[in-house]
Amino acid sequence: MSNVEIGLVSLVVIVALIQTGLHVAVALALVSFVGVFLVRGDMSIAGALLTHAALESVARYSFGVIPLFVLMGVLVGVSGLGRDIFDVAGQLFRRVRGGLAIATVCANAVFAAVNGTSIASASVFTKVAVPELMKQGYTPRFSVGVVAGSSVLGMLIPPSLLLILYGIIAEVSIGALFTAGIVPGIVLAFFFILLILFLTTFFPSFTGVPNEPAGQELMSPTVLFVKAAPIAFLVLLVLGGIYGGFFTPTEAGGVGAMGALVIAIARRSLSYKQFGKLLIETGQVTASITFLIIAAHMYSRLLALTGVPGAMVGMMEAAGLGFFAVMALYLLVIIILGTILDSASIMLILLPLMVPVVAQFDVNLIWFGIVTVIAVEVGLLTPPLGVACFVIKANLDDKSISLSNIFSGAGPFALVMVVMTALILFVPGIALLLL
Repeated sequence: MSNVEIGLVSLVVIVALIQTGLHVAVALALVSFVGVFLVRGDMSIAGALLTHAALESVARYSFGVIPLFVLMGVLVGVSGLGRDIFDVAGQLFRRVRGGLAIATVCANAVFAAVNGTSIASASVFTKVAVPELMKQGYTPRFSVGVVAGSSVLGMLIPPSLLLILYGIIAEVSIGALFTAGIVPGIVLAFFFILLILFLTTFFPSFTGVPNEPAGQELMSPTVLFVKAAPIAFLVLLVLGGIYGGFFTPTEAGGVGAMGALVIAIARRSLSYKQFGKLLIETGQVTASITFLIIAAHMYSRLLALTGVPGAMVGMMEAAGLGFFAVMALYLLVIIILGTILDSASIMLILLPLMVPVVAQFDVNLIWFGIVTVIAVEVGLLTPPLGVACFVIKANLDDKSISLSNIFSGAGPFALVMVVMTALILFVPGIALLLL
């Protein structure tokens, strides 16, 4: 086989290995190691590739942002701030049509600003929001759909682990990615609210007929302030510090983790034993991401060595494909892969291949990252893999709600995300407005 053929075959083999259950990092590293050996015919060169990938990808200052934001996220989760955000939002929107569903979206958006992962958002709000939504008259299908759909905001509104992962792989500013994610995240949340208003108005059989205003115990302004203050403090501390120029993203992660720790201690929701478990959980998540990043850098070296990105550019030029045609194919592949792979796997496989390709079009890689993350997140809501839907199912106390109910409830939100992806594609200024 030629070098290009080896590179193309490696793509197919990686996807096949992941589907057999092999961890994505192991699949990427193994195929990259063997691929380099086949290209160069020297085992020592393949071994050196592993060493260089580990040093270049992990031994950098920006990598420190990962464990710090992970730690902040788990501390926020144990502090019970998700419940407080939901309570406050529920009162603010109690008199709006579909108010509690809208409150769930808003609470998820705020929670995303201090959490950073869609999976954590889905887990928290499944326990907090779904019982309340069903209690107030929403159908089980719509209740879980709202939680699944709005949970994806956690990977777009900064700080986001997917944006951090993209920044490390594409070697672009994580701070700029965080800034670029704000407006699209707000716009997507607004689209979700419009969707809820539309569905509750015209499709009550799908959403149910809620009765939010009846029998709700109103909180006093003092209680509202006490519940909202901690999360507002963290958002101001982390995002205000980054955008005010006081902290780098890495420093903001450390300050945010300390702020979350202080809140958890002040609320007496954290014991020494729990703190030890949270540190272990942070280490496990960080170690997993570390191996993913090392493997992705090995894979990008293999692709560069085989010349696959250059060959793809040549084929596109020969076929007369323009930028939008290339992006359409790229997004289509993402959505297809989203039905069988998780978000991180899709990015780790496609980004080393596509970043050099789109660079030929003088594309703003910050904008490209926002488009990629939104498109990848569609996969969290689509069958058969739909990770967010599986997380909701695992956290549900109601066994009568099937996985198919969750997927059907999340379907309208996935369609809105496809529309949002197209909007960012044709109106890039939405993502670049604050840069």
